[in-house]
Amino acid sequence: MSALSGIPVPSAPPSYEETTGINVGYPHPYPIPEPGPKPHGKGMNPPPHMGQPVPMPNPVTVQTVYVQQPVVLYDRPIQMCCPSCNQMIVTRLSYEAGALTWLACGGLCLVECIAGCCLIPFCIDALKDVDHTCPNCGVLVGSYKRL
Repeated sequence: MSALSGIPVPSAPPSYEETTGINVGYPHPYPIPEPGPKPHGKGMNPPPHMGQPVPMPNPVTVQTVYVQQPVVLYDRPIQMCCPSCNQMIVTRLSYEAGALTWLACGGLCLVECIAGCCLIPFCIDALKDVDHTCPNCGVLVGSYKRL
């Protein structure tokens, strides 16, 4: 019946743009980016740099430090590394009268040991202080004090 009245019948309903009137014959409100190379600006990633070397971190030097434990000295020879000549040695012992020797002598005098008996502690190594020396270089390594 509309066809008889002379009004053409549309074949499809109108599109959204045609119905609302958006973008119909009007210029675009925002510029449309064109394909091709883009200018470098804010928010854009710069092109990768070719040919520039990557900075290498500074090499780390390693220094080894040996800490020698303190040597405990007694009234017997010990095996150790001499701090002077850096050789492995067995210490040489020498005995000297120390505080314990003099106290023993004084104690004997108090109990009236006369006729030289008070001098006996000076003949007994177990009452004397001990000096440890290096047999190679002769340096005094350390001493063991009885008191």
